[in-house]
Amino acid sequence: MQPCIMARHGFHDQSLPLFPQQEDAEEALPIPLSGDRLPSYIADHRRRLRERFLSGGAGAMPDYELLELLLFGAVPRQDMKPLARALLDRFGDLNRVITAPRPRLEEVRGVGEAVVAQLKLAEAIAQRMMRARVMNRPVLSSWDALLDYCHTAMAHRETEQFRILFLDRKNTLIADEEQARGTVDHVPVYPREVVKRALELNASALILVHNHPSGDPTPSQADITMTNQINDACHVLGLTLHDHLVIGKSREVSFRSSGYL
Repeated sequence: MQPCIMARHGFHDQSLPLFPQQEDAEEALPIPLSGDRLPSYIADHRRRLRERFLSGGAGAMPDYELLELLLFGAVPRQDMKPLARALLDRFGDLNRVITAPRPRLEEVRGVGEAVVAQLKLAEAIAQRMMRARVMNRPVLSSWDALLDYCHTAMAHRETEQFRILFLDRKNTLIADEEQARGTVDHVPVYPREVVKRALELNASALILVHNHPSGDPTPSQADITMTNQINDACHVLGLTLHDHLVIGKSREVSFRSSGYL
């Protein structure tokens, strides 16, 4: 069976370039320091930043200071403010820095394996915490938490991702799986594989979720066609397709609420 392709501008037979060519932004490197001990001005700055965070929380701190705090654990003996600002200049905000793919992060001078690992660790912890709020819980009573999780996991990705949330007869979320990844504007989806996996998990209902890296969650015609095909397959096998959520940068579209389903 041929995959159904969700696309912003219809069906595609060939993959598109993931990212356009960009000129390198002006970047500031961390200041390398010699010796085993931090100069007092760096040590004092780190101490003051930690104290401000612990006493007042993150609310009053700008993104670059939070990012700087995070990077302290990756590079113990350097001034991290220039690198924090360079990352924010390149990606735009804290969410996009933490969720940026490793190859894009490594384009920024001063970013090495330790920095990438620290950022990806923060991303993994955030997603796991959000996921814990919805797994094994009735979806209808935790809908806002489910939307928060979907936005955390998908809103800032630079390529399309298609996920399936599997529910039991009590509409409790029993599994959350990534079905496919695509390019910047389309992802291959096999309706047969979707319903097959639901049967393997003994699920009774599904919620489809995918993101639009453009930021606009308005469904394309290909999105609508694919959803109808999966819905037809679910009906044949006695499964219920509750909804299809399209995740944009700052909002989502529900097929059910919008009348597409």
